Amino acid sequence: MKSLETPLAVAAQSSQTHAARRWFGTGRSVDRDANAAGAQAASAALAGRTASLVVVFCPATIDMAAMLDGVRAVVCDVPLIGGTGLAQYAAEGSVEPAVIVSALGGEGFEVRTSVAMNVSADQRAAGEQVAEAVEMLTREHQMLLLLCDGVAGEQHEMVRGAYSVVGATVPLAGGCTSDDLNYVRTSQFFSDADGVHVLSDAVVAAAIGSDAPMGIGVAHGWRKVGEPMVVTSSKGGHVGTLDGQPALDVFLDRIGATRSIAEDMKVFNPLAMSHPLGMSRRAGEDIRVIHGANPADGSIACLADVPQGALLWMMESDQQSLIDCVDDAYDESLASLGGLPPIGFLAFDCAGRHQSLGPEGLSEELDRLVGKAAGVPLAGFYTYGEVARTRRAQGMHHMTLVMLAFA
Repeated sequence: MKSLETPLAVAAQSSQTHAARRWFGTGRSVDRDANAAGAQAASAALAGRTASLVVVFCPATIDMAAMLDGVRAVVCDVPLIGGTGLAQYAAEGSVEPAVIVSALGGEGFEVRTSVAMNVSADQRAAGEQVAEAVEMLTREHQMLLLLCDGVAGEQHEMVRGAYSVVGATVPLAGGCTSDDLNYVRTSQFFSDADGVHVLSDAVVAAAIGSDAPMGIGVAHGWRKVGEPMVVTSSKGGHVGTLDGQPALDVFLDRIGATRSIAEDMKVFNPLAMSHPLGMSRRAGEDIRVIHGANPADGSIACLADVPQGALLWMMESDQQSLIDCVDDAYDESLASLGGLPPIGFLAFDCAGRHQSLGPEGLSEELDRLVGKAAGVPLAGFYTYGEVARTRRAQGMHHMTLVMLAFA
């Protein structure tokens, strides 16, 4: 693995409540030396404090063992979870490969971490397993933070498993770890008494209790166009037919292409990513990205479940709409804080948005995020799927921005 290839830059922010019961801090480093980057980002996030939880985002190309040794040298035995992303960002700096460490602490927080491995064998059971950590929480406000393997498939089943344990009163938020759009291997991090483990095909989780609210915001900036399509046969994310016809043919007809284009995935995948589907929900449309197609039988595969009988639309957007959705996600995340000011944010941003926005759009998106946060610590990474289950949202999302706010 190669280390980061950009010059040294370290930035940090921290926020503390007036009662000093809860604090949230972030640190960022793009030092070429992975060990130094981990130590620098962790030191900046903790700022001499003792954390209750550390969350690490980093590139898939970094020397993860060296980076995590650097983090661990600073945070010691503090519970740690994290994972790899296409790119990372914090309130100071730019969108690029970077080591981002977030930490929260103070007597107003309690944390229980958990991990499930070999999740592709049974995603639902994995979700149930990690969600059991919530049962150990005692604080009034609770949520479950999930980081899962973005190439394991059927992540919606993991979310369903977690939901079956915690129910509707405990929100879920998080993201699917990613690589550099190779869709080969992503990594998840989990610490225990033996150190920090670099895993794949795993889900790591933090059950967080707080004496103040935590809020989740979900927005995507896409709008539906054309007539709806009915899912007439499907299983999980695999869609066989739409309106009684091969799903691939229906999709390609809507965008003016033919089945032959699906014979070359290097051509088909960018086309599919730029033409996502929207699945009807009471509060709007959940985005479904087509990531595979079978020209032989005319089926398509989405990254999350598409139930039989669901209504689908073609979706469209533009760069300004994708950036403007930051406002919606931010405002919704604050709506559950009961009027209390936020002390920190974690953001889970889709890799598809990263590709659609391009360099200028990414810079504008980060500027908007930083402007909305107004000096409050913020950290995020680009994922292969976003987790947000509240009374409004339904679990797995794509081409979406999820914001988690702490009061």
